[in-house]
Amino acid sequence: MEYIDSHVHIYSNKYDNDREDVLRRSIENGVGRLFMPNIDVESIDPMLEVELKFPGTCIPMMGLHPCDVKKDFEKQLYVVEEWISKREFAGIGETGLDMYWDKTFFEQQKEALRVQIQWAKQKKWPIILHCRDSMDETIQIIKEEKTEDLKGIFHCFSGTMDQAKEIIDLGFLLGIGGVVTYKNGGLDKILPNLGLDHIVLETDGPYLAPVPHRGKRNSPEYIPIIAQKIADLTHHSLQKVSEATQENSNRIFHHFKP
Repeated sequence: MEYIDSHVHIYSNKYDNDREDVLRRSIENGVGRLFMPNIDVESIDPMLEVELKFPGTCIPMMGLHPCDVKKDFEKQLYVVEEWISKREFAGIGETGLDMYWDKTFFEQQKEALRVQIQWAKQKKWPIILHCRDSMDETIQIIKEEKTEDLKGIFHCFSGTMDQAKEIIDLGFLLGIGGVVTYKNGGLDKILPNLGLDHIVLETDGPYLAPVPHRGKRNSPEYIPIIAQKIADLTHHSLQKVSEATQENSNRIFHHFKP
């Protein structure tokens, strides 16, 4: 069985002591490709070092996370834009909106998101969207900015059925991670009605580990746990989940050939 982790921060210092072991176990579990969303200017070098050390396995994206949008966000965006102009990345992200941690710079978050949407459209790269406590607001901006060239993933989806339908109608995919295994995660009521054509697998490691590892460091080696839960909920075989989610990931990241 083969899988793709469409969203994991494997360059995080949480993996500094055992990154090679984590990747070895992930590959043994069938997780052969890991897509790495950037966070801010400081995370670029660690991310690209991991790409250099594990080429073709750890694949970088480039963007500015909404939680890292502060007073100096325009300077950060300038550096990110420089990198985008220099080389190919698998996508723009992680960007989006976050009203969970701090609403101080929410207007700046929206401005930074719109800038990164323009880059995604210009490059025809997918955009990776963070939308914690801001699903409707993020969907609205995507609706306003939507063109045929704008596609991507609503990462860590945990919204309603209506929100899922809106996202799918926009041509976007839903990133499904460890939350699917949580008792009150809500995805057990949604996934059976969606099918497999609109989802990709992700861990968001080191965050949001699936049951039975909840509360501990997440790891791409746990992707099969997430896939099995999706198989159980949708009444498909694990093989079908593996094939469908790989196909969806390959389609959204089709331009990037490491």
